[in-house]
Amino acid sequence: MNLFWRRNRFKSKATPKTSRWKWPAFLAQWRLYARRAALLAVLVSGFGALAWALDRPVRVISIDGSFQRVSPGQIEKAVAPFAAQGFMSLGLGDIQRAVESLPWVDHARIARRWPNGLRVTVTEQTAAARWGESGLLNTRGELFVRTASHVPAELPHLSGPAGSESQVAQRYLATQGRMLEAGMRIAALRLDERGAWELDLDCGVTVRLGRRDVDERTERFIRTASQVIAHRLTEISYVDMRYSNGFAIGWRNLGTPASAPAKHPDDSDA
Repeated sequence: MNLFWRRNRFKSKATPKTSRWKWPAFLAQWRLYARRAALLAVLVSGFGALAWALDRPVRVISIDGSFQRVSPGQIEKAVAPFAAQGFMSLGLGDIQRAVESLPWVDHARIARRWPNGLRVTVTEQTAAARWGESGLLNTRGELFVRTASHVPAELPHLSGPAGSESQVAQRYLATQGRMLEAGMRIAALRLDERGAWELDLDCGVTVRLGRRDVDERTERFIRTASQVIAHRLTEISYVDMRYSNGFAIGWRNLGTPASAPAKHPDDSDA
């Protein structure tokens, strides 16, 4: 037993295991990232070179649309300042805004055409009514021309305070449909500074609607007053609907109405 003990007393003790720094694994991961970064740089450089090669000045501008008020020359002139920016770098939104700023242009669509062209498609405004002296409203009630050189005489004549274009246009569209159903047509519609409404029929009769209950007064005119005056339109100057229990008729060449209901319209509405 003693010999055994002596034989093993000189046995080297096991050294504890220590953690090793995994440098090779880190180095392999770094190399992978480096390869990816290099590939990305090559792709970016390639795309940049391709974009530079393609970003040539625009040489061809094609213009589409049905033109009555706008000329292709006006559109080409609006696009020309952007053409030098290059096929790829020019801003289509900027060109669209420039074209749509032209009078009579309602909407423009801009597209690139390979390899160095632009396609401009234009939709013109549709004049639905005259506004004031020489302005024009479109079908949305927007004032798109303030001073028109040519105003179609057949358009209805709308007027009102500045900023009331949409309000007057909406009332015209809502009222004209009912008038047409009754066999009448609105030639003019006015809103004054006090907020009172008045319309002229194409037969020359003026209908005074006032400021209050305008929709109800319009319906009452269509249902009752129009039936009364239907056969004597050429003799009538105006129909005053600003009465709570009827209406008054003003005859041509006479200073006062020929007949009127008992209750006079309110002074605030007259």
